[in-house]
Formats: sequence, structure tokens, C-alpha cells
Amino acid sequence: MAAGNAHPLAKKLAIRFSMLIPVIIGILILRYRFTADLTVAKQFLMVFLAAVFFIGAIAGCVYTMERHMRTYVTKRLLLMVPTLFGVTLVVFTLTRFVPGGPMDQAKMQMMGGGMGGEAGGGRGIRASGATISDKDMQYLNEFYGFDKPLQIQYANYLFQLLRFDMGLSTRYRESASGLIAERFPISLYYGLITTILTYVICIPLGILKAIKHNSHLDNFSSMLIFVGYAVPNFALGAVLLVLLSVKYDIFPLGGFVSSDFSSMTFFEKAKDLMWHSILPLICYMINSLAFMTILMKNSLIENMSADFVKTALAKGMTWRRAVFVHALRNSLIPLATSFGGNIGILLAGSLLIERVFQIPGMGLLFFESLTQRDYPILMGIVVIGAILTLVGNLLSDLCVAAVDPRVRFT
Repeated sequence: MAAGNAHPLAKKLAIRFSMLIPVIIGILILRYRFTADLTVAKQFLMVFLAAVFFIGAIAGCVYTMERHMRTYVTKRLLLMVPTLFGVTLVVFTLTRFVPGGPMDQAKMQMMGGGMGGEAGGGRGIRASGATISDKDMQYLNEFYGFDKPLQIQYANYLFQLLRFDMGLSTRYRESASGLIAERFPISLYYGLITTILTYVICIPLGILKAIKHNSHLDNFSSMLIFVGYAVPNFALGAVLLVLLSVKYDIFPLGGFVSSDFSSMTFFEKAKDLMWHSILPLICYMINSLAFMTILMKNSLIENMSADFVKTALAKGMTWRRAVFVHALRNSLIPLATSFGGNIGILLAGSLLIERVFQIPGMGLLFFESLTQRDYPILMGIVVIGAILTLVGNLLSDLCVAAVDPRVRFT
């Protein structure tokens, strides 16, 4: 019976892992879409092909699920469409009515007597005193697309999103999609490593603290954890930079890699990347690591004193098996619930950390775009954040269902 059950399980796992192939192909197609100079029709074609591969990968994973889970995941995926529609509508409307947009910046820049280049859309616009002519105002409205009705502007924006075109950055005068695509892998790098290290460290440490409750090890580690939780991560980053980079010159002052990174060998590149990553990763992990460790410890202590563990011990089960098999699995439920929320780290993690260490990631791009009112980039980052949040919530539900056998979605 066990061998018969193992074969379908192995088949399902093989199918799910094979779905990584279309995902990788879809990512490569999108990368070509952002790096190559394509016409609008070819951009639509590339996005359509990438969507086909992504949808095929999702369908393959859903197919291997149980029937009730398959129905639930399908409903959640379909509900993401109107949710994203609502997010884009709200964000688009806010950027059109909040002061400080590109039109206001253009008016402010013309106070010096004239403007051109970026603010003027590449056309010199002469100002007279503190006013601007109706003709030049009409040109600015046409350049930024404000001459059309709001519903037409929103329809054009959705049309651009369908081909992964988030508009032209009003600050950099480059494609907002291209700028975000350049920064996203850096935030993805820090987000993945932070998430993996957090769970790899906090779960064993939380188990050890629960087993050694009230011991010297537990008390000492709790003191360090509470200090780490209380200290803001960006403040810790500033202190670490002053001590370990400025005073003792152990780590670099900031950045993602060194300026001569391209001329290094493979091992030198790996060492340089690791050396630049140590201090930011400490700041990324410090708060989440403290919270997750305490959560793991308290949850395991609560389950160790539960009736089902006492019953298992009374029936002759060893203490080790009762704790590490029965109590531990229930203790992982709170961590599984918060797993999806950590996917937000993939978006930006902490824009203040990237600001302190001058890491050219999504957080720093968001901060700079916010201060400069670069609405195309801001809207693009918010849309990506909404997608990651929706996917993270779905992953949290799936993780809870995998850990807790009592959960059944209908």
C-alpha cells in the first residue's frame, strides 16, 4: 500500500518540478522583451508567449492538486484579476489628482525663466515671468497625455500594462518597465536569501529555546533577540557602516558590487558580492529573525503542554517523537501563515536599508521616484507589489493546508 501511494506522489512532484521549465522560458522571453528594441506588435507577441508559458506552468501545478484544492486555487487566481483592476484604478486616479506631478514640476522649473529637455519633453519652452503660455501648456498636456479624458487615459494605461509597458519615467526619460526590470533582480537576491536564512535559523533556534526553556542559553539568546527586535534595521545599518566600514575598513561602504566587478574572475565576483551582502543581510534579517524565533518558541511550548502530546506520552510514545513529530508540526502553522507575507521582501524589503547602503534595488528606486513624483515608476512598483501580495496570500493558505491536515478548502 505504501509503495502504491508513493508512486502517484512521486509523479505529482515530478510534474510540479517540471513546471519550472516553462517558468524559466517565460522569464527569458520577458527579458528579451525588455532588452530588445521591438515594435508594439512584437511586444504583444512576446508578452503573449510568456503568458502562455506561465499559465501552462500554473495549470500543471493545479492539475496535480486534489480536487477541492484545485477548485479553491482556481477561484483565488480568477479573483486576482478584478482585484488588480481595482488596485490599478485607485492608484491611477490618485496620481492624477495628487499635487506635485510632472505638470506641477514643469511649472516650477519654468520659474527660472525657461525650461527644456526633460521637463519640457525635449522641446524648449520659454516662460514669461511666472506664467506659461496656453500653447506651451497645451503641448505639455499632450506630451504627458493629460489632454484626454480620464477614462481614456486609464484605458491607455491598461493597454500599456498588457504589453508590460509602464510608461516613460518623467525623471530618467527611460522606460519605467526597463528600470524596474533592472532593479528587481537585486531586490529578489536579497529577498530570497533573507527569507531562506530567516527560516533556516529561526526554526532550529526556536525549537532549541523551547526545549531549553528558562536555561542560560534561552535567557541569553532572548536578550539578544529582544535587542535586535527593538533596534530599527536602518539605524543598525548606519551604525554598522560607521564602525565596520568607515572606522575599521572591513566591509565596503555600500553598493551592490564593486566598480571593477566586470573585470573580476568568477571567484572574485562571488567574494565581492558576498562581501557587499553581509551588512545589508544582517539588517534585513534582524527584525524578522527575532520575531519568527519567538513565534516558533512560544508556539512549540504551547503545543508541548497540549493534551494530545500528553496523551501520546501516556500511550508510550517517546518524548522525542511526541515533540518533533506531533507538537512540531502544529507549531509550524503560525510560521506557515506568515510565509506569504514575507514575499513582500522580494519587492523592496526595506527602502531605508537600500537607502543607507546605496543598493540599487526596488526600494531605492521607489524612494527616489517618490521624492521626484515619478508616477510611472511608482505605479509600476505598486502594481508589482499588489501582484506579489496576492500571490503571497495564496501561498500562505497553501502552506497552512500543507502543515495542518485539518484545513480543507472548499
